[in-house]
Amino acid sequence: MSLTTSHTLLDTVVPARAPWSAVVHAGDVLTIVDLGGNQAVDFLVFDAADTTLRYSAPDTIQGQDSVFLTTGSVLRDCEYGPLMTVVADEVGRHDTLGGACSKESNTLRYGHHTWAQHACAENFLAEGGRYGLGKRDLVSNINWYMNVPVDPDGALGIVDGISAAGLSVSLRAERDALVVVSNCPQINNPCNGFDPTPVRMVVTSGASS
Repeated sequence: MSLTTSHTLLDTVVPARAPWSAVVHAGDVLTIVDLGGNQAVDFLVFDAADTTLRYSAPDTIQGQDSVFLTTGSVLRDCEYGPLMTVVADEVGRHDTLGGACSKESNTLRYGHHTWAQHACAENFLAEGGRYGLGKRDLVSNINWYMNVPVDPDGALGIVDGISAAGLSVSLRAERDALVVVSNCPQINNPCNGFDPTPVRMVVTSGASS
């Protein structure tokens, strides 16, 4: 990854399985770096001034006529307004359909022995609670780096990722945007290579990648 920056506002490493959040101001760029490779990053974004305006998967998919995100994709809110735009992507395809893991989905898919395992839904609730967000605010999320192919019959799969260590995706905020992330703790499917790893978050002022 290379970053051409005039000013770095934030540069932090999010540990494996941990949540993270920040307000990315209009015009600034958030770059998410997959440090170890094959690490899913579950992602929600809200209008920082009015969190009822939040990422909408249906509007985003309809607006770009694709279920995958890459350079040029615009993340749209529930009133079709732009929240963030993907300005650079070293991977080529990111998921909008797979959703966030939870204790409930883990037990359904993998057995009741997984009930005690930490999950993205818990990360979102813990981190979102800092901003007054709750369960009703957990809409369908983006999964950066997660590989969810869609078969011709519409069936979805979660398979080995197509990312690699050091690859990144960069998003420009189109307005002040509250970003809430779960660095996915899932260990029961290949979305994290069965071994969750840290990711790096870099916010730059008017940066390009």
